[in-house]
Amino acid sequence: MDDLLNNPLISSRYFFPGGRPPVSQLTVPVAGAMLACAVHRVDPNGFTVVHFHGNGEVVADWQGLWDRVINKLGWDLLLAEYRGYGGSTGEPLLGLMLDDVAAVIEAAGPPEKVVVMGRSVGSFFALEAVERYPSIAGLILESAIADPLERLLLRVTPAEIGATADDWQAMGQRLDHQRKISNYSGPTLLLHTRVDGLVDVSHAQRLKRWAGGPSTLRVFESGNHNSILGENWDEYLRLVADFLLSVRTSTQA
Repeated sequence: MDDLLNNPLISSRYFFPGGRPPVSQLTVPVAGAMLACAVHRVDPNGFTVVHFHGNGEVVADWQGLWDRVINKLGWDLLLAEYRGYGGSTGEPLLGLMLDDVAAVIEAAGPPEKVVVMGRSVGSFFALEAVERYPSIAGLILESAIADPLERLLLRVTPAEIGATADDWQAMGQRLDHQRKISNYSGPTLLLHTRVDGLVDVSHAQRLKRWAGGPSTLRVFESGNHNSILGENWDEYLRLVADFLLSVRTSTQA
């Protein structure tokens, strides 16, 4: 099935690789490639946020911003990079990118002391992380995608990649966000805007409905897909800070 997910047509139409390398780099080796991630630590024995960025972004876009926010809260930050993005080698092939999640989480530290955060397409990898490591302490999804196949169909048809009806169904099982979030019993924070023109707010509402553990959904009235943080800065950061404090407190109890 990963042969279909790794079809170059999906890569060329769905992903937007390139961009500048990170200012500081944590190189994470994966099958056939090296990921140019970055780590910003304040406590090597503490808790870590693993951040999976959006499609048109790279790790360097978040350095000097998100590291300061997360480190100020007393958490380490690992900014995950994708194949072909930033300073990483390889091509952004979806099946391989999903498999790369394991190496990223292993580089972050014990899953019980990790919160994964996925923005937009980064939700693919954050949800893959909690499926592979159900002991992960918390999950944050921002502008997240409930149905990956729905998104892929906007840019590629099954026939174009040689997928039969059974193949497409099997791909849906591999990318089943409903199953992944339903099976995760940890806490989840979902952030979305009501006027997101790229990923409709209904995606967040579905994910909230499917969540297997305690979950909070905040739908902002301001901002769009790419300005949700900037236009809701104070409340956005407060919600993230409160969530991380709650996770740390419950984990240490």
